Amino acid sequence: MTAKRFTAIVLAADRHDNDPLLEASGVCCKALLKIDGTPMLQRVISALQSSEQVETILLAGPAREHLANSEYLAHAIETQQVGWRAPADSPSNSAWQAMQCLADETPVLVTTADNPLLSAEIINCFLAGAVQSGADLAVGIVSFPSVQAKFPKAKKTVTRFRDGDFCGCNLFAFLTPEARRVAAVWRKVEQQRKNPLRIISQLGWWSVLNYLLGRLTLDQALTRLSRRLAVDIRPVHLPFPEASIDVDSIADQELVEEITGSVN
Repeated sequence: MTAKRFTAIVLAADRHDNDPLLEASGVCCKALLKIDGTPMLQRVISALQSSEQVETILLAGPAREHLANSEYLAHAIETQQVGWRAPADSPSNSAWQAMQCLADETPVLVTTADNPLLSAEIINCFLAGAVQSGADLAVGIVSFPSVQAKFPKAKKTVTRFRDGDFCGCNLFAFLTPEARRVAAVWRKVEQQRKNPLRIISQLGWWSVLNYLLGRLTLDQALTRLSRRLAVDIRPVHLPFPEASIDVDSIADQELVEEITGSVN
């Protein structure tokens, strides 16, 4: 099981125009925003290339007109170190369309270009946990208290369950062909990603009531969602608070630069 080699799909397109991050930095697209002089997408690609569990890297975006703005990216695509597909109209559609060009049995890791703290260690830990879980689809999470303890300035979306508060990490492992049907559901809830209540409504309204009353555990939520979608979905708890840190705002960028500066 642990010998699986993954194709990594990196979602690297912009979500919307008039992004304050782009206006402040002057870059043509968010994926090329620099952290300590290195574009975020380059950091993510380097982490994936350093993982022994990732065999192939496929980018969904950025738009073709932006490729020439990065010598590194243009060279990586020209030399076939990474593949590239034009992005669709949303991240979930981009992921779903990219999966269509892969064999059904290919295990897929989906992540995003705005995770500049991603490392080979995080990737290896997540993928090993995903394979060992025996799930169709595995989702990387970290405990919110661990994020607060290490990065008190971080502003995170938190999903609260009876057994704890958790943050997502933009790490998804599609381990079986059945898992890919979740991408279709993902498209339906994509616009609600900052609203945990609407996302959890996919479980059914009785589950929502339990959630509101603090009665639902994380495993109960995923078990019910798995039953509803006929797909086995399980969490992979990661001991890396930095895995949850993405860059959605200028404050996020400043936090990440502070973090990487302290490491360097």
